[in-house]
Amino acid sequence: MEKEAVAVFRSDSGGNNKTMSQQIRQQVAIAVEAVENKKGEEIVILEMDRASGAFTDYFVICTGTNPRQVQAISDAVEKLLSESGERPASREGYQQAEWVLLDYVHFVVHIFSERARKFYDLERLWKSASKLKPADLLKKPAAAKKPVAKKAVAAKKAVAAKKAAATAKKPSASKTPVKRKGKAPPKRSKAARAKKSPAKKKTRKRK
Repeated sequence: MEKEAVAVFRSDSGGNNKTMSQQIRQQVAIAVEAVENKKGEEIVILEMDRASGAFTDYFVICTGTNPRQVQAISDAVEKLLSESGERPASREGYQQAEWVLLDYVHFVVHIFSERARKFYDLERLWKSASKLKPADLLKKPAAAKKPVAKKAVAAKKAVAAKKAAATAKKPSASKTPVKRKGKAPPKRSKAARAKKSPAKKKTRKRK
């Protein structure tokens, strides 16, 4: 069974978990519904993290209490998805009914027996994945945020700093009016001064 699991952990599947289409989400929801119809236990939906090297976008993990139920869950998932035109790319472990793996490329359904579920512990193995609820599958995937370039941020900060420095250097306009100096009186010539000032008569002393 371990060899079969390794074989399907490939890296050539298409799609990206961050841009998962609503159609794929609906297919995963159908698979979960089929598991619930057959009383599958401990249902877990994992949204895989591409950085961890995952080969698909979603895991649906569940447990059957006996081999017959494990096979019945597998049959129900295949039947319900086939009604919407989806068939698994591969099916592994059906006869042993310890770990049935249904590979739908963009998502994989894992149906475990109780013993195999504890032994392989996929939730721990793929702990970087996000756990979802069935209701989350009906929501539209969030748009990925575009990272802001560090250089652009640094340039904006530099421009803002320059503007602030230029504003601080500008002197404030003085409101005190400038006093005007009066014109100096024109200088008078010696002749003009002589006319205005009375002539002093010289008195001769008589001997």
